[in-house]
Amino acid sequence: MTDALLTAIILTKDEALHITRCIKSLRGCASRVVVVDSFSSDGTVELAKSAGADVYQHAFRNYADQFNWALDNCEIASAWTMRIDADEHIDSELSSAIAMQLPEFQSNVTGLSVTRYITFGGRVIRHGGVSPQQLLKIWRTNCGRIESRWMDEHTVLSHGDTTALPGALIDDNKKDVSFWVDKHNRYAIREMIDFLNAEHKFFQEDASLATTGEAKAKRFKKRSVYNRAPLLYRALALFVYRYIFRMGFLDGKQGLSFNLFQTLWYRYLVDLKIIEARKLVAHSGIEEFKRVLKRDHGFEL
Repeated sequence: MTDALLTAIILTKDEALHITRCIKSLRGCASRVVVVDSFSSDGTVELAKSAGADVYQHAFRNYADQFNWALDNCEIASAWTMRIDADEHIDSELSSAIAMQLPEFQSNVTGLSVTRYITFGGRVIRHGGVSPQQLLKIWRTNCGRIESRWMDEHTVLSHGDTTALPGALIDDNKKDVSFWVDKHNRYAIREMIDFLNAEHKFFQEDASLATTGEAKAKRFKKRSVYNRAPLLYRALALFVYRYIFRMGFLDGKQGLSFNLFQTLWYRYLVDLKIIEARKLVAHSGIEEFKRVLKRDHGFEL
């Protein structure tokens, strides 16, 4: 291990719109920025290199596999490692906290959580239970990996304690709503895979829950409550809970749009895909399901 403080790892695929902003926000705190690109065609690689990142390219299967490949192959030599998406950036308060506080933590602290805010329609979402959220984004190098899941994967620590840093990480995707819909359609397929994996064991899923408190509580609620609720109806119930009882309406028309899209539409779409997949498995078997998944969506289990 060298004296380098922090290596930030970013996974990319056609992120020319965001990558420079993300890397610039890390300049005050990251000793090194690593970009693992899955063969972009929009200039992402050139922009990342121009902004000072070390760029690797590797074929994408899912987020967990790609990020863990980066941990194993990108020669991370810094004391700490950070996970950040290309469409995210950090504010000056978080940048300063990283630079000043990371060298001071006792050895028992191996993970650091940050507060992530999501923007939608140009407005920061502050209500409804999705944003803000505490997420484990920084850990001592070699103490953390991404759990093996197709969707909703968290960082799992091998040992140690976590604490929170001040400041904010902002998820602010500047692409249009058509991109958002296409992205969440792909997410819905991954959610369906994880849901059906509990029934058919397509792959070995990490047994442990995510180690941070908020992520652990979220996973527990999803497994023990939401996943046991009736398909389709659960999406409507979740929308009412987030928009009314968690006061998502306080975020104005953007809050309405966000909850309609991210909660009701997206969660309903996941359930429709689960219903379709169950029918395919029942009529044609698991191997045919895997073949169709690879043929139509490029997902190989």
